[in-house]
Amino acid sequence: MTDHGITGKTVLIAGGAKNLGGLLARDLAQHGARAVAIHYNGDAARAQAEETLAAVEAAGAKAFAFQADLTTAAAMEKLFADAKAAMGGIDIAVNTVGKVLKKPMTEIGEAEFDEMSAVNSKTAFFFLKEAGRTMNDNGKVCTLVTSLLGAFTPFYAAYAGTKAPVEHYTRAASKELGRRGISVTAIGPGPMDTPFFYPAEGKEAVQYHKTAAALSPFSKTGLTDIEDIVPFIRFLVSDGWWMTGQTILVNGGYTTK
Repeated sequence: MTDHGITGKTVLIAGGAKNLGGLLARDLAQHGARAVAIHYNGDAARAQAEETLAAVEAAGAKAFAFQADLTTAAAMEKLFADAKAAMGGIDIAVNTVGKVLKKPMTEIGEAEFDEMSAVNSKTAFFFLKEAGRTMNDNGKVCTLVTSLLGAFTPFYAAYAGTKAPVEHYTRAASKELGRRGISVTAIGPGPMDTPFFYPAEGKEAVQYHKTAAALSPFSKTGLTDIEDIVPFIRFLVSDGWWMTGQTILVNGGYTTK
């Protein structure tokens, strides 16, 4: 019988240095992962990556860090190859990479759109491609999207619109990789209490988001906290393996499809 636990498994987290990715790296190490490979984008995140590495090692797992701009297929291929070489294989792969833009469509330039598409859509596609090429059989893959995929709202066309293709990438990958026992899912958190959220929102919008979810009064911030999302990812990359090809919105009742 296939073991779907986390103990003894190897993990690759794109965007694993800080915020949700950093907490997930710590959590999976604490739940028995043998090794965790942490990707981070630039020098600004290096110190946080080193802190996460230390925390992972303190939890008893081996830890590795890789810096890369993942908006090219070559960079993604190298990340997976390096992580596989360092850990001896990859059992679990989680992509938390993303970029937010809140702006009217009439004000979005071509360069802005291209960057959003590269970070949110292209990166996700090639992450799934390399997971399919590189991961061990019976692996688990999860990609972070957004609950705005279930919303009817202005100003997020470039953000939600470039995350939307990941739903189909997830479905397609689940069908193509299922014969190897690999499950593929996506999670769409609600507005999260991270440094990425606040710069895109005005004061009034922040106050709205803090009260918009059905369970907002019971959240420490009113928003989706990263601590709310990690247990769902942990479940999907372990005992929840039978769910595949699905995009799950985890947002305390903020929105649904």
